[in-house]
Amino acid sequence: MLFLSILGGVLELKKTIAIMGAGGKMGMRISRNLEKDGSFNVFHIENGEAGQKRLKEAGFSIDDQDSSLASSDIVILAVPDKLIGKISSEIVPKLNEGTMVIGLDPAAAYSEVLCVREGLSYFVAHPTHPSLFNDETDPAAQHDYFGGIAKQSVVCALYHGPEEQYAVGEKIARIIYAPVLRTHRVTVEQMAILEPALVETFGSVLIEAIRQGFDKVVEMGVPKEAAWDFLMGHCRVQFAVLFDLADFKFSDGAYLAMDKARSKILQPDWKEKIFNLESIKHSVQEITDSVRV
Repeated sequence: MLFLSILGGVLELKKTIAIMGAGGKMGMRISRNLEKDGSFNVFHIENGEAGQKRLKEAGFSIDDQDSSLASSDIVILAVPDKLIGKISSEIVPKLNEGTMVIGLDPAAAYSEVLCVREGLSYFVAHPTHPSLFNDETDPAAQHDYFGGIAKQSVVCALYHGPEEQYAVGEKIARIIYAPVLRTHRVTVEQMAILEPALVETFGSVLIEAIRQGFDKVVEMGVPKEAAWDFLMGHCRVQFAVLFDLADFKFSDGAYLAMDKARSKILQPDWKEKIFNLESIKHSVQEITDSVRV
């Protein structure tokens, strides 16, 4: 529903956003950022007692679901992936024509459990989180690993609906994930290739292996602080060299060590297994409890 507001003496139409799961971890972040921005009227929908308590303590209202959805132009699904199929099936038939539904993760859309209705728009936006390589100087930002203090980027996809709705979704993404460095337009499939495939299925396992290697050398007697400083410094160099950020290369000895170790650590066909679209689809179906037998 559009509300009239006065801004600088000019009459302005103000759109309304309903946040499903407003009292959850992500819902609270979104609620605070939307309140700080002030561009939208906001309804907070939360059924859980713990979430309702968090909303009340933060000074937010707890709004009736049906009346809020009936009065909203945009609905943000800040709920777990496994619940999106059920929740979207319940609320989508009740939404007004032209409403935009925003998801915070590609899993529900890519696994096709998200209830889609003609006449509505669907947008997906997911944060990259603050980069290892950034220019943050504020200590709080330097220790912000999730986003919200430090700058981060966002990947965005218009999943369904007219092209002009992309700009609407991107604007909201910049607000709810603020401060935002830049946005990247991708498809929902490309977003699923990034997560879970690249950063969870692949990246997290390799980083977990690095942690296990770190623990092993400490177990072998290397002082923990020395191992930490040595590993973190070399990780920075290795990322810089392997991603073409540095103007130098590894030593011949380092390349030889890599060649000798690669077959011991990686399976020959790992890329085909991890970045296979069928495998990625199966992975997101598992995430959303929608595996098809």
